[in-house]
Amino acid sequence: MLKEGAKYHSGLEEAVIRNIEACKALSTITRTSLGPNGMNKMVENSHEKLFVTNDAGLMIKEMDVVHPAAKMVVMASEMQESEIGDATNLVVVLTGELLQQAESLIRTGLHISEIINGFNKAGVKALEFLEDLAVHRIEDPRNPTQVDQVLRSVVSSKQHGYEDFLSPLISQACIQVLPKNANNFNVDNVRVVKILGASVLDSKLVKGFVVDKGVEGTISHVKNAKIAVLATGLETAKPETKGTVLLETAEQLKEFSKGEEKQMEEIVKSIAAAGVNVVISGGAVSVLAMHFLERYKIMVIKVPSKFNLRRVCRAVGASPLVRVGAPTPEEIGHCHEINQEEIGSTAVTVIKQTEDDSGVSTIVLRGSTQNILDDVERTIDDAVNVYKGLLKDPRFVPGAGASEIEIAKRLQQVAESTPGVSQYAIRRYGEAFEVVPRILSENAGLDSTSTLSELYAAHAAGQTTFGVPAQEAKVADAVAAGVFDLLAAKYSAIKLATNCACTVLKVDQIIMAKPAGGPKARQPRSADADEPDV
Repeated sequence: MLKEGAKYHSGLEEAVIRNIEACKALSTITRTSLGPNGMNKMVENSHEKLFVTNDAGLMIKEMDVVHPAAKMVVMASEMQESEIGDATNLVVVLTGELLQQAESLIRTGLHISEIINGFNKAGVKALEFLEDLAVHRIEDPRNPTQVDQVLRSVVSSKQHGYEDFLSPLISQACIQVLPKNANNFNVDNVRVVKILGASVLDSKLVKGFVVDKGVEGTISHVKNAKIAVLATGLETAKPETKGTVLLETAEQLKEFSKGEEKQMEEIVKSIAAAGVNVVISGGAVSVLAMHFLERYKIMVIKVPSKFNLRRVCRAVGASPLVRVGAPTPEEIGHCHEINQEEIGSTAVTVIKQTEDDSGVSTIVLRGSTQNILDDVERTIDDAVNVYKGLLKDPRFVPGAGASEIEIAKRLQQVAESTPGVSQYAIRRYGEAFEVVPRILSENAGLDSTSTLSELYAAHAAGQTTFGVPAQEAKVADAVAAGVFDLLAAKYSAIKLATNCACTVLKVDQIIMAKPAGGPKARQPRSADADEPDV
C-alpha cells in the first residue's frame, strides 16, 4: 500500500515503548536544571551559536529535536512558555516521569486505554488538590513588598544568589508600567538594555526608555522635550524614476545645490516651528538634514529597530510619521528629559519620564560576559511574565516541591478508594509527582530516598507546606522560607503534561513516508582528505 522506502512501526515494543524512550531522553536532559541548584547546559545550535544556561525553554528551543513524540513534549513546553512564561521545565520533567510510570504499567500487563483512563481521572483530582493548596494571595499588585516576596522565588530558581538585588528591581519596573486597568499590562513595557562590563549588581532601573547608542549631533541634553518620531528618516526626496539633468555651467550647479538646501531647510524649519526640539529617526538622516537640525537646535536620535521605535512611541506618547514634514500637535510626544550618558565605555541615550507617567521602564543590565547578560535577561522575562500571571490569578502555592509531594500523598489515598485497575494508574500518576522534590534534593547534594521519606512523614503529620528550600538545603517549611509558586503556572504545567503524556500513549503506529527525491546536500569533507576540490 505504501511506497517502497516508507517506514512502518506498530505494536507496544516498536511504537509505544520507542515513543516513551524518546520523551524520557528529552526529560533526562532538562531535569538536572530544575530549581535554584540546577546545573547549566552548554548548547550549540545549528548556527554554531553557544548558549550556557539552565533555562529549559531556551534549551528546548535551540535543540534540534527530530523524534515526532519528543516534538510533542517540545510543543507542550512552548505552549507553557507562550501562555505563562514560566515552569517550562516542570512540563518536560513531569511528562517524562508520567511516561516512565506508564511504561512500567505496560510491562506489567495493563492495557494502554486503562492507563490513559486512570491518568485522566488522576489529572482532574490533581488540579482540584492544587487549588486547595493555595497558601498566599497578592492583595495589592502595586505594593512592592508583596510583589517582591513572590518574585524572589522565580529569580532564585534561575539566578540563585542575585534574588535579593534583582527581585526589588523587577518589582519596581513592573509596578511603574502597570496601567489603571491591570488586565492591560504589557510585558513589552518592561525593557532590558544589556551593556557589557561591571557586575550584575551594578544594574539599575530607569523610568523611561534607554537607547543603547548616543545622539547623532552635538546636542546631548534636552529638558521638557517635544519629540517628533520619523519612521522613514530625514533626507531629500528621490524621484520614482531615473532622470538626467544637464548642467552646463558652474552657476547652474550652484543653483541646483541651493534648491536642494532650500527644500531641506524648509522641512526642518517647519518641524522647529511646530515646537519640536527632538527628532527620533527610524531611518537615515542625511548630512544636509543634520546641518539644519543643528542650526535650529534640534537633538537627533537614530533608532533603526522597528520594534524599539514602537516602544519609544509608547514611552513618549508620539505617533510615528511616514511623511517628511512638520507633525501636528497630536502627533508630538513629550518627555521630562533626554540626556546622553556613558555607562561603562558605552554611550547611551536616556529618555526619562516623570514618576506619574506610565509608559516604559528599562532595566539597564550589566555583566562581565554576554552569556551572563543573556541569562539574566531571560530570568527577568520569566519574572515579568509571573507578574502578569498574578494580575489574573493572585494565588500562590508552597514551592520547593511541597505542593507536588502533597498531591502525590492525596492521590495515593484516592487510588486506595478507587475500584478496578484504574487504581494502579492513579497511584503511579501520583508517584510521578515525587520527581520534583527528588530532583531538588539531588541537585542540593542530599540523599533523595531519605528526603522523600522525611517529606512524606512531615505531610502525614499535617505539615503540608514542607519542601526542600534551596537556602535551607534540608526538609523545611517552604512558606517560612518564602518559596512560592504561581498557582496558575503550576496548574497549566500539570494540565499540559497530562495531556501530552496521554497523547503520546495513544500512538500505537508510526508511519514515515519515503524521503523526497532529488539531489542530496553535499557532506562537508574532512580537512585532511586527499581529493582535490571540484
